[in-house]
Amino acid sequence: MIPIHSVYIHIPFCQQICHYCDFTKFFYNEQLANDYVDALKKEMSTYVEKEKKVKTIFIGGGTPTALTVPQLEAVLRHIAETFDLHECEEFTIEANPGDFSKEKVALLSTYGVNRVSLGVQVFDNEMLKTLGRIHTVKDVYDTVSLLQDYGIHNISTDLIYALPNQTVAHFKDSLTKAMNLDLPHLSTYALQIEPKTVFYQRYKKGNLPRPPQEDEVKMYDILKTTAAKNGLYQYEISNFAKQGFESKHNLTYWNNNFYYGFGAGAYGYLPGKRYGNIRPLPAYIKQVNNDGKPVLHVDKIGKKEQIEEEMFLGLRRMEGVSKRQFTDKFGVSMDKIYRPSIEELVQRGWLLEREDQIALSEEGKIVANEVFERFLLDDLVI
Repeated sequence: MIPIHSVYIHIPFCQQICHYCDFTKFFYNEQLANDYVDALKKEMSTYVEKEKKVKTIFIGGGTPTALTVPQLEAVLRHIAETFDLHECEEFTIEANPGDFSKEKVALLSTYGVNRVSLGVQVFDNEMLKTLGRIHTVKDVYDTVSLLQDYGIHNISTDLIYALPNQTVAHFKDSLTKAMNLDLPHLSTYALQIEPKTVFYQRYKKGNLPRPPQEDEVKMYDILKTTAAKNGLYQYEISNFAKQGFESKHNLTYWNNNFYYGFGAGAYGYLPGKRYGNIRPLPAYIKQVNNDGKPVLHVDKIGKKEQIEEEMFLGLRRMEGVSKRQFTDKFGVSMDKIYRPSIEELVQRGWLLEREDQIALSEEGKIVANEVFERFLLDDLVI
């Protein structure tokens, strides 16, 4: 049996909808949240045999900490009852600064949560308002201090750059403040304008001034240099960590390994298939109560799709993709399938080729999506 050792759990509630966010999310409502927690517990119990051993758990959102203490405890208790957590290496919850009370942090500690991913986004109160965030910079410092007081030191900060009206100097200042916290992990993303968001509507009307492309590239260069100077090495395109503090759960995705996905709009990857759950909450809850399986669609993942995903997920990691492991996994050499693409990308300076590995170059990191496209296959003939 192929092992499935990772679990993603989606909590879609938020106190405020951010202007750039296109994840599955809904304004918090206590009764709806109660119904959702009950449905989530039922979905988990339907899919998973009792005491299934897991190595990583990630509770994401939305904002999981938008739940009340009783609701959050109900979720955490059910996780503890459903899974065998004795070998769980990393148990992460996403949170907004300012969302934690002492009672909630104590609850996390009691149930074995050992990592928190904080949605900081930017160290500037006015820009936080522009993004639709409700926390302040002071909330960031207070939350980090509170978590550390309760023994949770594995904290990651999320930053967004290339924000509306953001200059290179402004980003550098925000990044410096993040570094001064001396936390072990940093995730960073250039702002993406997604459909069905407030920012998308403003962008279409010409009311969302973005930094020029060359400034975005400068910000990314500053990010890499500053992180390295502060002891955070880049292990993935958007992620930096002190040695030993890489996100084990996210490496599940980039290593193209299997994982369960629970909750409205959640995605899972099981042998031979990827599945996506129903997004609207009433429909999700109704379907779970019908049969425990709120799946909206299933995509069959054959050998062709596995090989494509192995390449463009693996190339997100700075170590790249091992030719030897590729051959062991798929029974065919990488060169046989991709030699022309590899040679072209190496020649363009976007790819580095070593004896056993291919990896993105510094320039390749900037145009990563174009690189990944070269590894899509029209067909697979072996």
